[in-house]
Amino acid sequence: MSAWEDAGARLAAGTATLLSLWGEPARAHVALLDGAEIVHLALDCADGTFPSLGRVHPPALRLERAARDLYGLAPVGLPDARPWLDHGETPTAYPFLPVEGERLHQIPVGPVHAGIIEPGHFRFTCDGETVVRLEERLGYVHRGVEALMRGADILSAARLAGRISGDSTVAYAYGFAQAVERALGLSPPPRAVWLRALMAELERLANHLGDVGAICNDASFGLMQAHCAILRERVLRASAVAFSHRLMMDCVVPGGTACDLSAIGADALRALIAELHRRFPPLVTLYDATASLQDRTVGTGVVRPDLARRFAAGGYVGRASGRDFDARRTPGYAPYDALALTVPVLSEGDVNARVWVRIREIEASLALVDGILARLPPGPVRAEPPPGTGEGMALVEGFRGDIFVWLRVADGCIAHCHVRDPSWFQWPLLEAAIEGNIVADFPLCNKSFNCSYAGHDL
Repeated sequence: MSAWEDAGARLAAGTATLLSLWGEPARAHVALLDGAEIVHLALDCADGTFPSLGRVHPPALRLERAARDLYGLAPVGLPDARPWLDHGETPTAYPFLPVEGERLHQIPVGPVHAGIIEPGHFRFTCDGETVVRLEERLGYVHRGVEALMRGADILSAARLAGRISGDSTVAYAYGFAQAVERALGLSPPPRAVWLRALMAELERLANHLGDVGAICNDASFGLMQAHCAILRERVLRASAVAFSHRLMMDCVVPGGTACDLSAIGADALRALIAELHRRFPPLVTLYDATASLQDRTVGTGVVRPDLARRFAAGGYVGRASGRDFDARRTPGYAPYDALALTVPVLSEGDVNARVWVRIREIEASLALVDGILARLPPGPVRAEPPPGTGEGMALVEGFRGDIFVWLRVADGCIAHCHVRDPSWFQWPLLEAAIEGNIVADFPLCNKSFNCSYAGHDL
């Protein structure tokens, strides 16, 4: 118990970073980043309770509410006792936070939206057109992933991990594979290590290109979206040639990779990089030189640096607000320690900064793909996972930010697995970012975050 309370004190003081908090029957878990070391604590909860860390560290609140809904664990002192994943068992309507004020009105949006988009409810409290509070209600796409993984063999569970959030299938499979390998003491072949990083950077390129275009489209500049969508499609087609799947789904597996890169695939990727080097810089100039676009993105949806640090916001959300963190560097993993990794960091924290971080990351990923192709070692691409029992953790960098995986393997099957998406710590910051902005700027702010619903809800 003292170690658990000490963890709360370190989180509150900012000397440690919350990676995740989760439960299983009669046990609560928390993972912290202490410097470059991942620290895992497990607390037996024989009476079904554990001391709430959310009472001293707000980023833990939603994780504790989810652990309570999933496993019946009661966080003692939890400041927010409302259900999180429970969308129909309670007899009363979900109690949104109360609001007071003569001129205030509320605008409910969702969970069904007017487009091909996952479900989420947003409750705006406004003074005229100005948003004074936004509250989110998520959990509509909860699929019971942890329950589906329990008892599954390693490869079946790996397929589930790669489908938690489809746009990050490589990153999720990457983290799951690393965690399994650490649990079983397995080292993947060197060529597989480099191929995984190659796939991860291609996934990052495709998503960042799509996001830059979509953000501009939400600012009524559809020309950028058209061009970025073409380049994103080029990445997906080259990925299909190289790895036989546009999203590279099921290509990263425990022990290595399920496929190799042929000479034809390598040539397709080199042609892709040459095309992006030629066609992307003019789009960057177009973005920077369009005054009407800058008028929408500059100063809109600001995330303060202190909030980004407190919530350990990963990816472009954190790096656009001064949080210089990237899991490829800290704690770090191969082959990035042998590559020239550039991590762009800005301090403005607005939509424009989140766009520019993506732009710089696209440029960095192009350089990384070039470097990986030039240094890709020969050899096999997979080592068969041995039978065994153990626990493993991993922290990998997806395009949204860091993805955390903890699991326990028992006799070749997954006894328990917990995965934490970057969106757990980004969704709350969207609530803060929209305050003081007009309602019409919410789609722009929301797209600049591009949080995952499915990855958050599991």
